[in-house]
Amino acid sequence: MAVDNVEEATGDEQTTTMTAAATTTAVHYYPVAPGYRLNVRSGPGTSYPIVRVLAEGAQVAILCQTPGTTVTGPYGTTNIWDCIYSGEYVSDAYVKTGSDGYIRPRCAL
Repeated sequence: MAVDNVEEATGDEQTTTMTAAATTTAVHYYPVAPGYRLNVRSGPGTSYPIVRVLAEGAQVAILCQTPGTTVTGPYGTTNIWDCIYSGEYVSDAYVKTGSDGYIRPRCAL
């Protein structure tokens, strides 16, 4: 929780008021490439087991990103893997992030 100082001047006096404001981060969802059912793996690479498959038209929130197996997909060739949930990763080559690089913090594996 963030705490902000708010100063108000009233006549010759100046009053400081402490206010608490919850810090929130907006969740952004990114679309999976059209026409693809995307494998979700237990780690950042094609050698990890598939834990589920995303339906065509799915959108994902990216919690963090990490390097892994290099994959070629509709959005290029990359070794970046997106963590979409605890222990669930998809190749960034199939997610339209608008960037060829990292857009989220690195995952702590």
